[in-house]
Amino acid sequence: MALTLHWSPKSPYVRKVMVVAHELGLVGQLRLVRSVAAMLRPNPAIMADNPLSKIPTLVRTDGSTLFDSVVICEYLNDLGRGTLFPTAGEARWQALRWHALADGLLDTLILWRNERERASPLAEMMAAFELKVRATLRLLEAESPALAASALSIGTITVGCALGYADYRFAKLDWRASAPQLAAWFARLSERPSFRATEVVEG
Repeated sequence: MALTLHWSPKSPYVRKVMVVAHELGLVGQLRLVRSVAAMLRPNPAIMADNPLSKIPTLVRTDGSTLFDSVVICEYLNDLGRGTLFPTAGEARWQALRWHALADGLLDTLILWRNERERASPLAEMMAAFELKVRATLRLLEAESPALAASALSIGTITVGCALGYADYRFAKLDWRASAPQLAAWFARLSERPSFRATEVVEG
């Protein structure tokens, strides 16, 4: 019996899970169920497995469920005996710190997009989102040498997924113009088969 994943090709959080699954050779064990998780329209099919109506949600072979992308990623890492979650020392804290930073960046980008799509976006809110996003990109640019020197981890994967989402939803942000080292690192990361196979697409 396969693991069942509530999935969408547009979700950067789902992409994080799928990158991990590709890296660990576990994609063949996943049954992907196309699921729409809209903020204003809770999905009964998702809610049968996750009362928060959020994706990704993983249903394990025994019927139990796991929520939140990082929990699912850690489960897959354990299942595949991977090394994407360093277990000790500075490598662990750096990976978790980058993960938290990039997940926060994703949260901010999604809230920014939601505000942007409103009939009358609040200018102060839009400005605050942009300020936070650009500050985060400046920090990542400063840390790009450390990103480049680090082994692939949940931290570097999540940074990559966040930058990919910025490209997908915020092309006018033009983040590469002010972050050339980060852009070079992201270009190399994007050549990995796991990232090529999970590129955010319409559909």
